Amino acid sequence: MLIYDKQFENLSDLNYNDKILSYFHKDLSDWWMQSAYLDSRMPVAMYTSPGVVLPKMHFQDRQGQMRFAAKLIAGVLDFKSMIDSETLPVEYLGGKPLCMDQYYQVLTSCRIPGPKRDVVVNYAIGKTPPSHITVVHNFQFFVLDVYNSDGSPLTVDQIYVQLEKIWNSSLQTNKEPVGILTSNHRNTWGKAYNNLIKDKTNKESVRAIQKSIFTVCLDAPMPRVSDEMYHNKVAAQMLHGGGSRWNSGNRWFDKTLQFIVGEDGSCGLTYEHAPAEGPPIVFLVDHVVDYMKRTEMVRTPMIPLPMPQKLRFNITPEIKKDIEKAKQNMNIMAHELDVRVLNFTHYGRKFPKSHKMSPDAFIQMALQLAYYRMYQTCCPTYESASLRMFRLGRTEAVRSTTTESLQFTKAMDDPSKHNSEKAALLEKAIKVHREHTHMAIHGQGIERHMLGLKMMAIEDLTSLPEIFMDTSFAVAAHFNLYTSQVGSKTDCVMCFGPMVPDGYGICYNPMDDHINFAVTAFNSCEETNATKLSQFLEDSLLDMKTLLEQVSKTQ
Repeated sequence: MLIYDKQFENLSDLNYNDKILSYFHKDLSDWWMQSAYLDSRMPVAMYTSPGVVLPKMHFQDRQGQMRFAAKLIAGVLDFKSMIDSETLPVEYLGGKPLCMDQYYQVLTSCRIPGPKRDVVVNYAIGKTPPSHITVVHNFQFFVLDVYNSDGSPLTVDQIYVQLEKIWNSSLQTNKEPVGILTSNHRNTWGKAYNNLIKDKTNKESVRAIQKSIFTVCLDAPMPRVSDEMYHNKVAAQMLHGGGSRWNSGNRWFDKTLQFIVGEDGSCGLTYEHAPAEGPPIVFLVDHVVDYMKRTEMVRTPMIPLPMPQKLRFNITPEIKKDIEKAKQNMNIMAHELDVRVLNFTHYGRKFPKSHKMSPDAFIQMALQLAYYRMYQTCCPTYESASLRMFRLGRTEAVRSTTTESLQFTKAMDDPSKHNSEKAALLEKAIKVHREHTHMAIHGQGIERHMLGLKMMAIEDLTSLPEIFMDTSFAVAAHFNLYTSQVGSKTDCVMCFGPMVPDGYGICYNPMDDHINFAVTAFNSCEETNATKLSQFLEDSLLDMKTLLEQVSKTQ
């Protein structure tokens, strides 16, 4: 597809490439947030908000749940102290510092619905930043102040006592799941939101949730499943709560950070995607997990603390109707998403490294091979790449499907091809993928540049260049494979929904000796099957290992 200067000559007298560069720092990150998230009218749950599945914990009762949650809260507050004092260590990639702005956007922030476009508000910016978190149990919301009067954070023991108070209090009152309203289509939720906050008490309660540092959801046990299905169930719990019968009402999906702790040992989080990408979130998770492993400090004398404030909601018949409709919609959505977690235990990132291959590019080629084997064709594939080498940089797209990747996938099952030729084609495909990734993270990609040109035309009120209305442009942007590597020191995996109705969402965390994958698809699409693709993926990874080992033996 060729792009001609003439297609863009109506943007302004200034050369459009020069103009987009002048816009970059000021507007491109805002344009990305708007177009990818805030303008979207689809529900945030499942469609844009990722979940993170942590390893199963060894508690099976509410005391264990409370203790774990108390340690988790203390760990997040410890991380927050680095944010507040601006002592968070700068991250580097290839010896170059990365922009740390996203870390300063995830705490004390919340998305707020609007009629056509939502907004994200960061309440940390102000003279008196909030000092409370929101705790949700049994569909009821509580304000928990997490700092003492001298500004010191509550200890684990203090937090535990406060959580016990919340747990006991939430059993004594009604449990209308107001939070499930946030799972709705954004226009529907926007109307319900305006109706909800007409009442002064409701408005104050909503503001308290929005302004909180983060949210902790104390979940009821989910339905029991086999060990084989356990991680699939927890991934669904993190993404959407399992439906209105289970924990979907135990959320405020607009809140940027929601940590989830189940009574049955399940734990993880979900986060509203607009303010940040995955890597800063899992960096925070790694810090919290490390903090929780530390030996607990010697207990200090307990100072009596006030009862956490229960947030009240006045439920009118109209609000009740909105809640019932949201329940129905959530149940449809929860049934619609197929989630499969694949714990690939045969090898990890050390194997491709031992063959001097990029683990990420190796995994991407395995995904290409799996898809080709399942459908006998390739498809547009999106891999997220970080632009944090640049100030306020978010992401660029790496298109994993290339001429070289297709040559490899076709050759892999061709009996007329020798193993040495197959291995050479794999090596070549990986080399090209690495080159494309290098270009993307260094600002040489095309996707965000095209986004800037499109948004610039819209803002300048000029006619949209022809390319954006071309069928081939729409086909190229229909990503059947929507993928991301979100690596973590913790043995966890992030999960998210597909980008398109007939596609897959695939996230992976390569550890040294195993790889965690999460694969999602929509049940309403007869052509997709997350379980089947996961099996093809496992087989592809095994076959690629066998190929390289056989070729190595003959050399």
